[in-house]
Amino acid sequence: MARVLLVRHEDGPDDDRVTSYLKTAGIAADIRRPFRGEPLGEIAEDIVGTVIYGGRYNAYDTELHPFLAEEYRWIEAALAAGLPTLGLCQGAQMIAWQQGAWVGAPESGLHEFGYYRIAPLESDFMPAPLVCTQAHFHTFDLPRGAVHLARSEMFENQAFRLGTNVYGLQFHPEQTIEGFRRWQTALAHNYGRPGVQSREEQTELMHRHDAAQAEWFYGFLGRLFPPV
Repeated sequence: MARVLLVRHEDGPDDDRVTSYLKTAGIAADIRRPFRGEPLGEIAEDIVGTVIYGGRYNAYDTELHPFLAEEYRWIEAALAAGLPTLGLCQGAQMIAWQQGAWVGAPESGLHEFGYYRIAPLESDFMPAPLVCTQAHFHTFDLPRGAVHLARSEMFENQAFRLGTNVYGLQFHPEQTIEGFRRWQTALAHNYGRPGVQSREEQTELMHRHDAAQAEWFYGFLGRLFPPV
């Protein structure tokens, strides 16, 4: 059975939109957690893609978190093999870092935690602006040769593409309403920081825009990881 290898950086339910899509597409979700010592292995014939999720780890902290070296080995192998690859938030930053680009906190000190307007720069990627889930304060420079796909008001680099099938998204379209409610509790220490929306504003925007975000993301996944 075809599988997509999912690299997770946290515990908790595997109920995001990537895993939901793979179930409907007839593709196995092979979930690995290197931060718990789980190896990623090698590129195999039945692996049709990989997703590097977000998390709390800095992309450049390989000495502090040695397991990140295993993830960078996997990213390098995936890109060399031409494997369809998606990086989400930390995952996008890791792809950028692996390609030699700068990653870190901007001088502005701004955070995005809530639902923010994403402005596309390529209609094939996203035909119209969308309000999407965010939870980050780091950003990245575009890797050499990358195509800039989207920006937001506070963060210029929201999405890029390398080649034809490697994508980095700073935002979190994989996150469901249930998942974001968990974040509102787990990340409550961020309320009041520059750029962060109030819990009330987040909830109002979430219910207004979640369906459109989901529709776009499922279409995007269908093109990157076609159903079997």
